[in-house]
Amino acid sequence: MKTALVMGCGGLIGAQMTRFLLAKGWEVVGIDNGARAVFFGEAGSVRREQASLDALPNFQHWDLSICDTGTLMTVAKDHHFDLIVHAAGQPSHDYSAAYPAQDFTINATGTLNVLEAFRAFSPDAAFVYLSTNKVYGDRPNDERISEEGLRYEYQSLDRFKHGIDETCSVDACLHSPFGVSKLAGDLLTQEYGRYYGLKTGVFRCGCLTGPGHAGVELHGFLNYLVRQTVCEGPYTVYGYGGKQVRDQLHAEDVATAIWEFAQNPRGGAVYNLGGGYDNSLSILEAVEALAKISGKRPNLTFADEPRKGDHICYYSDTRRFCKDYPNWKIARPVLSILVEMVVALSVQ
Repeated sequence: MKTALVMGCGGLIGAQMTRFLLAKGWEVVGIDNGARAVFFGEAGSVRREQASLDALPNFQHWDLSICDTGTLMTVAKDHHFDLIVHAAGQPSHDYSAAYPAQDFTINATGTLNVLEAFRAFSPDAAFVYLSTNKVYGDRPNDERISEEGLRYEYQSLDRFKHGIDETCSVDACLHSPFGVSKLAGDLLTQEYGRYYGLKTGVFRCGCLTGPGHAGVELHGFLNYLVRQTVCEGPYTVYGYGGKQVRDQLHAEDVATAIWEFAQNPRGGAVYNLGGGYDNSLSILEAVEALAKISGKRPNLTFADEPRKGDHICYYSDTRRFCKDYPNWKIARPVLSILVEMVVALSVQ
């Protein structure tokens, strides 16, 4: 039986990946210390999801931090892993601004700890690091962007019809401490592939979503917006009049992408992963779509000041990944994602 290590196993991607691998007959060792509740309060907790995983056969959970080097090494020494999925970390742009040292320790030093454990005890495993589009900082804002009815859009749609690709510079731009800490982990993962010859892949993700997301104001935009829509609660839009654009990718489509990479890993590979133009929408477009689906609207408040370093328009160019892994396709269009979340959150 093949064995995987999934870090951040209680979170959106970690839980989805754990279930995916268990369904394929794998054994999964999961690491998650429930820190999301510390970052975001009880509304952001993944403990309920973690408890449901703990009841599944062939799953073993370790309640520890990736900053706990000694215990992490013990877990790595006691198992031989065929696949390692690193989806643990501090995920919020805003939280990092308030707690930059904690953010860097978790996202950068924690990733170094994980890579060292991987190199020492499972060097033939495939390794996937969930990075972020925030490694590009606000560089995408330097492109010519026009304001349209309900969204911002790149003026050169011929050039950007597929979105931002991996050649976008990470230098001389504003990242946020989160963007910097994730970039450190991103570069370390690349280096362990290129310098040490390990089978590491970096996925620079746009917005990842699904009904399993514990969306809160500081993280998980679409899930949180759906939650506030269903209960007709408050939702604050920070800057750009709600016309800022993001692409959305369902957690199931992330799991299948990781699976495809694991079948034929390429050391030091870097891929942008997201929903692309077809799965992109602005906050205002999402509000209108949700109104048609649910008959409800959130109580919107508009703040003039945008979040510092926020993207005005971003969607992912996934052509590099699709070229290397042609069996992967996006299976979940954004409207079906919205319907699924409305249904799931309406019964909670």
